[in-house]
Amino acid sequence: MREVSIDTWEFHMVPRNALRTIDLARAAGISVQQVRNYEALGLLPLVERSKSGYRLYTQRHLAALTTARSLVVGYGWQRMPAIMQALHRGDLSAALAIIDSRHAELASKRLLVEQTLSALHALAAQPTPVQSSRPAQWLRVGEAAKQVSMRVSALHFWEQQGLLHPVRDQSSRYRLYDEQQMHRLRVVVLLREAGYNFTVILSVLDELAAGRPEQAIVAVEKRREELTRTSWMCVEALACFQRYMHEFCGELL
Repeated sequence: MREVSIDTWEFHMVPRNALRTIDLARAAGISVQQVRNYEALGLLPLVERSKSGYRLYTQRHLAALTTARSLVVGYGWQRMPAIMQALHRGDLSAALAIIDSRHAELASKRLLVEQTLSALHALAAQPTPVQSSRPAQWLRVGEAAKQVSMRVSALHFWEQQGLLHPVRDQSSRYRLYDEQQMHRLRVVVLLREAGYNFTVILSVLDELAAGRPEQAIVAVEKRREELTRTSWMCVEALACFQRYMHEFCGELL
């Protein structure tokens, strides 16, 4: 009589549609350890076990794995676990709130990109500064930081690195930002978010100061393309999320 291993025998005693850990890993294209990590993080629904203690995964677990891996591309490892955990505890509202926060963040970044591009194109079309008859508007560092959604400490640090050059009020010694410095600040924020180091940013800012904004325009347009790709990845992830919801979490809708 052919000898049958315990795990093979046990597997034949469970429902036909059940998946072992190795089956789930192969179907998802990941390692067994990664499956265990996903389960430990609460990214999968509860897993039933056989009488011998073997995990019995189903097609729902495979769909959850696929959804999680899709979400992480657009929403990142910071948000994806919270989305899946909220979903599996039955809190669809919390999951959607996290998704909405990512979309709001992308919308804010896109607005900043468009505003900066508009300013840079205006500089490119009119390289020679024109004196305005209106009095200059000055913003204190706190107001400047608020306009670009950054901390005051970040502006101070960038000033120390030579990226910003606010003037000092002679009486109060407050740092003051005019429109030129605000344009400069917006470019710094965009390029830092895009991962450029200080050397590259200084080079771009020098081009702006010299009346040659072309390099800055290229850098910001590249950032806009990156945001477009990220937004599309979020759309694709949401399609996967929606399929998972309708097929396995319909009671939450």
